[in-house]
Amino acid sequence: MKRLLLIAGLLTASLTTIRAQETAKAAPHIYNPQADAQQDIKNAVAKARKEGKHVLLQLGGNWCIWCIRFNTLTTTDSTLSQLLRRNYEVVHVNYSPENKNEATLAQLGYPQRFGFPVFVVLDEKGNRIHTQNSAYLEEGKGHSPKLVAEFLTHWSPAATNPKTYAGQR
Repeated sequence: MKRLLLIAGLLTASLTTIRAQETAKAAPHIYNPQADAQQDIKNAVAKARKEGKHVLLQLGGNWCIWCIRFNTLTTTDSTLSQLLRRNYEVVHVNYSPENKNEATLAQLGYPQRFGFPVFVVLDEKGNRIHTQNSAYLEEGKGHSPKLVAEFLTHWSPAATNPKTYAGQR
């Protein structure tokens, strides 16, 4: 009987280890620890300037389930995906033990104080115009499509352009 329990225990432990390894292999790799965040941002700002967009910096890491959930939502929800494509150049800025991008985060006003993911909106000149604590976009075990859409809309180039409001009372 002891032998049977020992075999069952070892079998269970082996299956658990295999499943954990499969999950780790299947985990998305959205953030690149080797990326040059400063250069990626500079490139995004140049492209945004040409296309009349803003830059959305999505700061986080592959270790962060909320970061993965946000990225999944914004790439699979057609409304959010369209809002992003139309209004933003998106840059994923890594934060992990391999690369914390400390100089970049310092230049951005230490957005990591809000936890991860955290979003920083830059205008077409590269000026930081907003830092968004993602906790305000959460709903249940993910992010609210409605709240995310409002955030993306409220910080779009049209929404931050004074000409949009000329003549309004």
